[in-house]
Amino acid sequence: MSATAIVRRPGKNFAAGITTSDLGNPDYKKVLSQHKAYCNALADCGLELVILEADERYPDGCFVEDTAVVFGEAAVITRPGAVSRRGEEAVIEKVLSEYRRIERIVGPGTLDGGDILRADNHFYTGRSGRTNAEGARQFSEIVRKYGYTSSEIVVDEGLHLKSGLEYLGSDTFIATKEFSGKVGASKVLVLEPGENYSANCLLVNGTLIIPGGYPGSKDQLLRLGYGIIELDMSEFCKMDGGLTCLSLVF
Repeated sequence: MSATAIVRRPGKNFAAGITTSDLGNPDYKKVLSQHKAYCNALADCGLELVILEADERYPDGCFVEDTAVVFGEAAVITRPGAVSRRGEEAVIEKVLSEYRRIERIVGPGTLDGGDILRADNHFYTGRSGRTNAEGARQFSEIVRKYGYTSSEIVVDEGLHLKSGLEYLGSDTFIATKEFSGKVGASKVLVLEPGENYSANCLLVNGTLIIPGGYPGSKDQLLRLGYGIIELDMSEFCKMDGGLTCLSLVF
């Protein structure tokens, strides 16, 4: 069971962050409303929230997932692949040091938390535009010390590995077509065309938080028997952000 989630409020300059989408500028009032609903959903799943204030130096700062990878024994502080985001991790490290032993990715390695997917005792590391070979190597060495295994997956489409692949427990994944054959699993739910964004869902203490507006994936997930919370993520989608991006759950 997870007990805690770290989140950071979006800043007024949220729209100045990095994005590859062509969906227009986010509406800041909606951003705040959607973020509040997200925090409420985490609390409803039994988590205690550590809410950090916005830092206007970092427009992407609310996407705290990229700054660390947390597991039972330690927290790995990342070195973000986007130069403009380096520095976001400092406050996160300070908070996590109260809960976990700290490990770090160091230069020239780069690694974003959105490229790390844990499936039980195995970590999949996405080799993307944000996570390089050296960062992946360092991460593998760190988790091996704690008894975990790891492997790499090349990310040819999407920003991060978890943009197109998520683990649902019980050897089951949800994936875009691109990633559906890249994990060895007894069951992979392959998303319908046009629903790729819904791959980024968040399982918290048995409840699955999913983005709204994707009926095909919702139907597949309901058939698995999960309790579901559906959230509007329209404004975060405009900035290449998804559900897992907005928190560090541990």
